[in-house]
Amino acid sequence: MTSRELVVRALTFRECPEIPTERDDVGGGAPIFTYGAGRAGGVPVNVKGVRYDEWGTEWVAGEDGVCGEVKRYQLADWEDLKTFSPPYDVLRNADFSRVDASCRATDKFVMPFWWANYNLFERMQMLRGTENLFMDIAAEEPELLQLRDKVHEYFMEQAKLWVKTEVDGLHIADDWGTQISLLISPAKWREIFKPCYKDYCDLAHKHGKFVVMHTDGNTEAIIPDLAEIGVNAVNAQIFCMDIETLAQKYHHKMCFWGEIDRQKILPLGSADDCRRAVRRVADAFFRYGRTGIVGQAHWGKDIPRANLDAVYDEWKKV
Repeated sequence: MTSRELVVRALTFRECPEIPTERDDVGGGAPIFTYGAGRAGGVPVNVKGVRYDEWGTEWVAGEDGVCGEVKRYQLADWEDLKTFSPPYDVLRNADFSRVDASCRATDKFVMPFWWANYNLFERMQMLRGTENLFMDIAAEEPELLQLRDKVHEYFMEQAKLWVKTEVDGLHIADDWGTQISLLISPAKWREIFKPCYKDYCDLAHKHGKFVVMHTDGNTEAIIPDLAEIGVNAVNAQIFCMDIETLAQKYHHKMCFWGEIDRQKILPLGSADDCRRAVRRVADAFFRYGRTGIVGQAHWGKDIPRANLDAVYDEWKKV
């Protein structure tokens, strides 16, 4: 059984002879592609200094190894929305000529993770400002939906490019939770954002692709919604929630793509702590069948390599 087949079994809730992991069974160095530069400039990503991403958003990093923070917002004044347009030249100048060959060259599950996200909520924050955007949602500002639609239409055009290739799935990445709850009311989330995520899922499934969504924080309130609209797997901070309850409620409804606690256990715990964390997740979910899990752990400058190795090694032993 290939790595790709193993991941697909987990995503479709079929019994897995071993647990697929993001490190061993996903990626394979593919896909190979380039986007147009758009409005990018300044220092490279993860280098100290000021850079501009392809949308022209300014990022300031105070040290190497971090992406930095957005300090100035292009749409802090709604008047600027009238003339603002997403950077469609990024997509027009994309080169996908080697994507299919790079997918065929590996037997791993291939998805353009962080390089081709659908981060609608986060991009709206980068453009408008987090505090402004929350106030817009609360006040039901009419411009809010105009901004949403502009960003969403761009991501739909991006998705239309990818679903024509041989990648296995699309990747949504929007952080929706605090440590205890959703950032906005579930009702507002369903009204404003859920329809857009459904569009991504519908397009992906129409072309035989899976959808994986990354979202930080306590997001249990919307997990049923994500399953309903067709998100196949969620990469969520399950240690912010009750893992056993998640397993009981959502086994065979949502595949959980990791993860292990990256706030305490991964950066501060021992290798044995990491192994015990893996076993807790496995014990919770495999009570209902040996499927619906892809082993994954966040990597970062504050996480010891020995702890990451322990996580992935333990998943192979489960």
